[in-house]
Amino acid sequence: MDNSNLRTAGRVAGKLARNANRRWAPTIRNSQKLVKHVVPAAVKPLHSLWHQILGFMFLVFAVPIAFDVWRNASTSSPIRVISEGFLAGILAIYGISSVLKARRISRS
Repeated sequence: MDNSNLRTAGRVAGKLARNANRRWAPTIRNSQKLVKHVVPAAVKPLHSLWHQILGFMFLVFAVPIAFDVWRNASTSSPIRVISEGFLAGILAIYGISSVLKARRISRS
């Protein structure tokens, strides 16, 4: 093949590429609009669900520790009662705050 045929083929390929871009441009713009509207609507419930699950897990860990502290308070050492009580309190606070944050997210 000589150079003139290659140049012609290149020009034709360039025109086809430009035409393809023009045809797909409205589709791409509409897809961007769809993503801008759908993604935030999907992320908000997932964010709320994440905080609900996290709060539930913290509370699940806090309750048995608190029950153990309450049941064995008279027989355990004071350091153990204080440290386990502190741990149960921290877990309960994080659990409750996470559940409350999930409610705030879902209401906003």
